[in-house]
Amino acid sequence: MFKIGILVSGGGTNFQAIIDAIDAGKITDTKIVTLVSSNPNAYALERAKKHGIEGVCIRKKDFETDEEYQQALVLHMQNREVDLVVMAGFMVVIGSIFIQAFKNRIINIHPSLIPSFCGNGYYGLKVHEAALQKGVKITGATVHFVTEETDAGPIILQKAVEVKENDTPETLQLRVMEEAEWIILPQAIQLAAHGKLKVENQYVRIL
Repeated sequence: MFKIGILVSGGGTNFQAIIDAIDAGKITDTKIVTLVSSNPNAYALERAKKHGIEGVCIRKKDFETDEEYQQALVLHMQNREVDLVVMAGFMVVIGSIFIQAFKNRIINIHPSLIPSFCGNGYYGLKVHEAALQKGVKITGATVHFVTEETDAGPIILQKAVEVKENDTPETLQLRVMEEAEWIILPQAIQLAAHGKLKVENQYVRIL
């Protein structure tokens, strides 16, 4: 059984999409063994409780140093023998200690077609605000491996979404989630769970 650990900060809609995909048989031979929230009030923790999944809060501010925080995250995931870490709306920048401990085993979902509207400062609604300000006609979402450089790791999957004339950041955010994020994140997990992803330098080969 392939074991995944989820990192979240908010409502956990992508987390729910993963749960639904497992229930629907779109992700097979895979179990969510833990959910870690950076926020004690995140609704994702309620979702975990409803589905009988371990949900814990590990907050950066509860540690004296960033190194101690990262080590706590590493130990938490290692103790549960996690095969893949999934950042599903995690608003904390994780550092090299955690990334190296799970090299090529951390994936993130970003609400744009990388390399557009990504990197430091681009998160949540800010991504969609930037897309609308630029006047792009197509946006979307990207699943990528996590490296030390924000949103710059090898790309696994992307899916395009049309930008409509009367879109607001909120309507665009919802459409990107429904038409892209909730589709390609489960797909990427299924590929990883069955050994179908091979990282070659900055390129991901789907086997």
